[in-house]
Amino acid sequence: MKSLLRHILVAVSMIAVSASAVTAQASKALGLCLENYDYPFPVQYITLSIQQQPLKMAYMDVKPAHGNGKVVLLLHGKNFNGAYWQTTAKALSDKGFRVIIPDQIGFGKSSKPTSIQYTFQLLARNTKAILDTLQIGKVSILGHSMGGMVATRFTLMYPELLDKFILENPIGLEDWKLKVPYQPIESWYANELKQDYNAIKKYQLDNYYGGQWKPEYDEWVNLLAGWTLSPEYSRIAWNAALTYDMIFTQPVVYEFDQIKAPTLLIIGQRDRTALGKANAPEDVRKTLGNYPALGKQTRDRIKGSQLVELDNVGHLPHIEAFDRFIQPLIAFLQS
Repeated sequence: MKSLLRHILVAVSMIAVSASAVTAQASKALGLCLENYDYPFPVQYITLSIQQQPLKMAYMDVKPAHGNGKVVLLLHGKNFNGAYWQTTAKALSDKGFRVIIPDQIGFGKSSKPTSIQYTFQLLARNTKAILDTLQIGKVSILGHSMGGMVATRFTLMYPELLDKFILENPIGLEDWKLKVPYQPIESWYANELKQDYNAIKKYQLDNYYGGQWKPEYDEWVNLLAGWTLSPEYSRIAWNAALTYDMIFTQPVVYEFDQIKAPTLLIIGQRDRTALGKANAPEDVRKTLGNYPALGKQTRDRIKGSQLVELDNVGHLPHIEAFDRFIQPLIAFLQS
């Protein structure tokens, strides 16, 4: 009897594991521009003529019930889109801020070109085009991860538009090409084509959340994994490869001392993100993505800037530790 029970339990366990594996791979196939994924706020578009092709750039415009006259621009990271700003945008709107949330070209609901030369200057110009369309002349800008590099370039190009400047665990606080071997776009592309649900989740678990997973993180895995199931995934992967090359070859770290806007750095101290880290020699790899040190270095480079260090928080403070993230952000915007 005990033997039979043991066999039944093993069988049930195997079925459960199999079902879990199927669930892990069952992310919904998503359209090229996330046509079958709903954003938290209404999406609008502008049309841009870029390098002899018309492209659509998506954005959300979240207007407060009782405005304070201030506008905050939220710029997403490399592996994300504007949707992950939902909680941040709501909190800011509740405080009277109008919130503009673009999807950069190549990301989210915006166009995925078959051929384009990406630069941070281009992304900054595209972002300004949204503000021009909305006749917005002054903003505070918050950039997370790759969005921090876009925000930095925007701030350097259009200092007259800046009210306040905020970086949340930005990449680009160090120049990786000095320490990491260069790889051609084709290599980035080949790596992107290998991505699936399990690989994406493992990367985020290890690199973003310190091995601690919560159910609310699943959405940001499924958005990327759903694309890998798309018949047009090769175009998405190619754009991802092009933007990796942009990040690697176009550092902003040398220009932080030129930023004049009031600046806040919000840095999760557990973060160790660094582009191409796996390709570096082991002794070099250990020195990359040291955000506790990089945050202090950046504070010292941007005159008068403030640094908020969030202990035991990784690359996504506004997802992993929202309350600890939003309090200093709102205090800084209202100061």
